[in-house]
Amino acid sequence: MTPDDFARVKKLIREDDLARRWYDKLRQEAQKILGDLPCRYRTTGREGVILEESRTVLRRVYLLAFLQRLEGGNRYAQRLWQELDSAARFPDWHPDHFLDTAEMTHAFAIAYDWLYDTWSPEQRAVLAQAIRDKGLKPGLAAYQGAEKFGWWVKSPYNWNQVCNGGLGLGALAVFEACPDLAAKVLQGALQSLPRALAKFAPDGGCYEGPLYWGYATFYHTLFLAGLETALGRGFGLAEAPGYEATGYFPLYVTGPRDRTFNYADADDLIYWTSQMFWLARRFQQPVFAWYARRITKVHPLDLLWFETQALSPREAGLPLDRYFRGVEVATFRSSWDDPQAIFVGFKAGDNRAGHSHLDLGSFILEAQGVRWALDLGGDDYNLAGYFDRNRWDYYRLRAEGHNTLVLNPGSGPDQDPEAAAAIFRFRSGPDLSLAIADLTPAYARQAQRVWRGLSLVSRRQVLIQDEIQAEKPVEVLWALHTAAEVRLSPDNRTAYLSLGGARLAARILSPPEAVFKLLPARPGPLSPHPMGQAENRGVSKLAIHLQEVQDLRLAVELTPLTGEPGPEFLETKITPLAQW
Repeated sequence: MTPDDFARVKKLIREDDLARRWYDKLRQEAQKILGDLPCRYRTTGREGVILEESRTVLRRVYLLAFLQRLEGGNRYAQRLWQELDSAARFPDWHPDHFLDTAEMTHAFAIAYDWLYDTWSPEQRAVLAQAIRDKGLKPGLAAYQGAEKFGWWVKSPYNWNQVCNGGLGLGALAVFEACPDLAAKVLQGALQSLPRALAKFAPDGGCYEGPLYWGYATFYHTLFLAGLETALGRGFGLAEAPGYEATGYFPLYVTGPRDRTFNYADADDLIYWTSQMFWLARRFQQPVFAWYARRITKVHPLDLLWFETQALSPREAGLPLDRYFRGVEVATFRSSWDDPQAIFVGFKAGDNRAGHSHLDLGSFILEAQGVRWALDLGGDDYNLAGYFDRNRWDYYRLRAEGHNTLVLNPGSGPDQDPEAAAAIFRFRSGPDLSLAIADLTPAYARQAQRVWRGLSLVSRRQVLIQDEIQAEKPVEVLWALHTAAEVRLSPDNRTAYLSLGGARLAARILSPPEAVFKLLPARPGPLSPHPMGQAENRGVSKLAIHLQEVQDLRLAVELTPLTGEPGPEFLETKITPLAQW
């Protein structure tokens, strides 16, 4: 950032109502921080991480340094120094869990750079030494392969971008103080990042879901912006295939009530959106700026990168549906503007991806402002073996904990953890939009062919159709997780869901012997029951259970009930997926 950037923000706050409201929120948060104690070295969780402390310091740095630059005086700088002096005295920044180190290095880099002229020479020396000794030196050891904690250097997922981004900012900040070390760290970051950037190809989607899309691209954008302002070049990082389009990903996986299709370890909010302003300016996409205005928590960068030119997706002429190749995710909606619109997310993908669940074939459905079919999200990261040997024992991570199929339920993983599945047909049209996924790799031990198709018919209702062919009879479980109240019809072939005055009907169209049952959202009788996992209170599972299946076509129609005159259901003809 430069003095001109802060001068522009002052003018923006005076002239733009939204910017002024955001500034007031930031100022209120900063006032509270003035009375808080500085962070201390405190580990949490099974791994003894200090990530919470690093993120708290980072948030406080941005707020207090930002307001110091805008308002002057000395109270913000004095309080910030207390924070930084405390963190500089930490015995280390916990490189064994390198996110902790990366985020603290990021914090110190911003404090050092933005308030360079505010600090005394002695204070600058403290900050630079902390960045060098607790950030860059462990970072260089990671790049050189000298420490096991450097596994992220070769990873293609979010740790790569976060760790490289944090270290890169630290190296840029103190380049004059330790040029040799900083240059080696920058070189390491520039050699490592392409592994993660390759995952944006071909169209900007994210294997790790919208939450980690936000985390990773926030850090990547910060580093890229830092390179361009400090060195005058971005080393081709903005030209990576798919990066130019990556702003479309959160746009399409976010529903009409600003809740995301939260596959992988995520809730349904996006916490990092400032980069959308930067992407809007860099790639001349005002629709990205429109999205950045729909944020959950204001960040100082939202004002520093603020774009006044914004277009809604409808104004930008964006289609209602989109398929992200490679990631194998498709979303559909009935409108960009209506908060009551239908919104559907459908996923195939790769069970080996970072933070993945056994969720190939899962979907979510939102309509009338209600998330009818929901993804439970991740569980507590501190559960035993959550990222290791016990991962597929936890209900929320298993196929049975998603809106997909389980074949021959048992105690082992209920999809192949090594499987990847593709959407092999996608269509977007005014009267019919659809996607078909070949899920056979997920169930290859149980069946010869497993296909799942999802269609949005007339922008009014959703059809889920499964086709299973097996050499030997198999047991099939179909599921839809919901927080709605559920009432079954006398023949159990229609389920009426209601929540907050809204209603939805689920009808079984095929086969004639299939019926609904209502189950709790917890492990089945043969599944693992590990202690400590989420209990999923308030959620039930609308299920279909079929046995001795060899050739099955299972079709379920989901229809929001509006109460308007006319037939509640459309005439639906069941045809083989090969004919869709």
